[in-house]
Amino acid sequence: MSRSSNKAIGITLGDPSGIGPEVVVKAIRNSQIRRLPKIVIVGDGKVLRRYSAALPANCFLLDLQNVDHGKWRVGQPQRLSAKASLEYLDKAVLLIKSKQIGSLVTAPVCKETIQLLGMPFVGHTEYLARQFGVKQFGMMFVSSRLRTMLVTRHIPLAQVSRSINSSNIFACIRLAHDALKNFFKIRQPIIAVCGLNPHSGEGGMIGQEEITKILPAIRKARKKGIRILGPLAGDTAFTPKVAQEYDLIVAMYHDQGLIAPKSLDWSGLVNLTVGLPFIRTSPAHGTAFNIAGKNQADPRSMIEAIKLAAKFS
Repeated sequence: MSRSSNKAIGITLGDPSGIGPEVVVKAIRNSQIRRLPKIVIVGDGKVLRRYSAALPANCFLLDLQNVDHGKWRVGQPQRLSAKASLEYLDKAVLLIKSKQIGSLVTAPVCKETIQLLGMPFVGHTEYLARQFGVKQFGMMFVSSRLRTMLVTRHIPLAQVSRSINSSNIFACIRLAHDALKNFFKIRQPIIAVCGLNPHSGEGGMIGQEEITKILPAIRKARKKGIRILGPLAGDTAFTPKVAQEYDLIVAMYHDQGLIAPKSLDWSGLVNLTVGLPFIRTSPAHGTAFNIAGKNQADPRSMIEAIKLAAKFS
């Protein structure tokens, strides 16, 4: 990850049929967001105007005009909305590469519907990494109370054990360590690493992954001068009293690393992609089709995502 001299922040609307447009409009009305430098919203003008007739002075719309409003239905996953959301993302990639924006905040898309278009889309994180040729990258979740990072992301639970190894665990630790130093300005970060099995395997009685995969990565990190603890049992690592002893927790799989932060601060949680050559953040929620268009969406996660992008860029 690197800082850009361009302070302009790009925001993609996400799936037009989801809550993305609503939380974007609510977020840019926030007093702190209105004081930021230039914000470029990539989306469809008619979609945006459903939620706001005018934009704040620091916001500009790049209108792709790519939604057929005769067929568009708010609150329903549709191919046309999925296609539009992917086009917003592709346009934002071009803006990053041409240095017209320095950071990117992405509203949620519907991965399942995008895949119906024939796209092998796993998520924003993997898609952006591929677009920029990045091999080592990760998802860091940031809130006021906790930071976590995932070794594996959007894969079935049955595949986690064979997907983790000492190399990708160490890579995750190293990415987290560098981000904590370079962006959060923590001089000597302390990182905790979760085990995979209950009670971290009980010394090999409940699985071998801690011994064969996780501990070698921890030892390598220590040799590199990284302050690190673990492997810790996942059911105790996230308790408030224990978690305050370190700056970030590395989790082996998606739900292990997300249940605690979402429970502690659901509406303020931000997803930060680590490893890209620019800053990318997003709210830590999905499209929420069930409440789209009903003025019920909470914009706080989007507000925090924009603020974090501005702080780091």
